[in-house]
Amino acid sequence: MNTLTNKLEKSTRNWLLLFITGLTFSGITAFPIETELKFLTENAGWLPKTAQDWVNAAYTAVKATNNQYPYLSYGTDWLAFAHLVLAVSFIGPLKDPVRNIWVVQFGMIACVLVLPLAFIAGPVRHIPFFWRLVDCSFGVFGIIPLYITYRKIKRLETLRG
Repeated sequence: MNTLTNKLEKSTRNWLLLFITGLTFSGITAFPIETELKFLTENAGWLPKTAQDWVNAAYTAVKATNNQYPYLSYGTDWLAFAHLVLAVSFIGPLKDPVRNIWVVQFGMIACVLVLPLAFIAGPVRHIPFFWRLVDCSFGVFGIIPLYITYRKIKRLETLRG
């Protein structure tokens, strides 16, 4: 049983590391939005015309805003920071998954809440439907490793008695 527990703990940690890596990457890439949009605009030929138009419009808006009101990008800096802080919160389950299962549950709830935010705030902010689906994919793909982790933690809890 000890070998099974060790394998389960290792697998649980690997899934958590995958999720932490995704959150960290998502956070870090939120800082250079203008640079990323410029790159995407210059290399958007492979995207459908609607997506190209959206990327161009987003880049134009971000560039103009950064030129005239650079302090507004401070909001996306905080968005990036929030991703990094959330990634750090998953160190608890990494150290002791059973004791800190609540962090995984919190993460799953956050993933589910991405969908109503995208579909409520998206139309208000004039976000195209296809981009709302891209945003929703973060919640959908995020919940997968968390749910797998959750199931493994519940199994660990049972094995530990």
